[in-house]
Amino acid sequence: MSNFEAEVRERTIEAEELVEEAGHGKLRCLACGHKCEIRAESSGICRMRYNDNGVLRVPYGYVSSLHVDPMEKKPFFHALPGQRALSFGMLGCNLDCPYCQNWNISQTLRDEAARVHPRDISPEELVERAFRANVNSIVATYNEPLITSEWTRAVFELAKQENYITGCVSNGYASPEVIEYLRPHTDMFNVDFKAWTPEKYQKLGGDVEVVKESLKLIYELGMHLEVITLIVPGETTDPQEIEQIAKFLAGISPDIPWHLTAFRGAYEWQGQRSTSPQELKQAYETARQAGMNHVYCGNLPGEVGETESTYCPDCDELLIERLGYSIRQVNLPGDRCPNCDRRLYGRF
Repeated sequence: MSNFEAEVRERTIEAEELVEEAGHGKLRCLACGHKCEIRAESSGICRMRYNDNGVLRVPYGYVSSLHVDPMEKKPFFHALPGQRALSFGMLGCNLDCPYCQNWNISQTLRDEAARVHPRDISPEELVERAFRANVNSIVATYNEPLITSEWTRAVFELAKQENYITGCVSNGYASPEVIEYLRPHTDMFNVDFKAWTPEKYQKLGGDVEVVKESLKLIYELGMHLEVITLIVPGETTDPQEIEQIAKFLAGISPDIPWHLTAFRGAYEWQGQRSTSPQELKQAYETARQAGMNHVYCGNLPGEVGETESTYCPDCDELLIERLGYSIRQVNLPGDRCPNCDRRLYGRF
């Protein structure tokens, strides 16, 4: 074991709920959709959760990243517009995306170049940071919060006692058990729906059906849900696939905000070309025609027309005007359109 791996593994606790016996000395981890059966002295796919002689050890008590960000950067467009969130992340991920923007923390213990050192902190200190920053929300993001659910829940449980809004930015590769585990203390999810076809999800290390079931369950349980899809040239620009995702999401609710975000080369795909404004707007048009009420283009501020702003689905009244992460105006008393009184989905 390297010094760095030892440093990461020192910062763990015993899992008490998201684990079950799998026989022959194995433990089944329930923190994500892989449901890894982990042999003694081995780790799951995420490399962060491991079987220490019959005890599942899981990440706890540190952050890799800690910042105050606009809610729009998460992105949450239908939650607390114009306000800021204390955003924290840990290390590791349960997928393996070759274009990951945060690969230096998500690929820890998989890629020797990913070496962001953990910084010790307690849930109490995190909530105190939120108080000092004068924010009213705390969001788990940057890496995959599902694989660090015990830490996420500990922070959120304390945060809810102090009346903070809590949220996860996740790839949605969840088990039903982990969604139920986080639910009592989690208000919001933004889920990255990466592709439509099973083949494309397999290349990322996952199963699209797991994500689809997670999206349904999150919405059914009443947590606020937004979805993001990275529009990668040659990968997720096919109008038929965009249409299929849109129809699936509309089947859950056409009011779910769907963020279509421009790709920029990163990690193993550093040399790939970026998404053009035209490709992003074409995906937007396809999604709207397929029945989604709130579709947004992201990562190209000022280049995608009015697709960054929120309009009433019934009367087309401008409700929230945006440019990038900045709010230019909010024309939304409470959560209803001032022109036709339609209720807008979200937390306002």
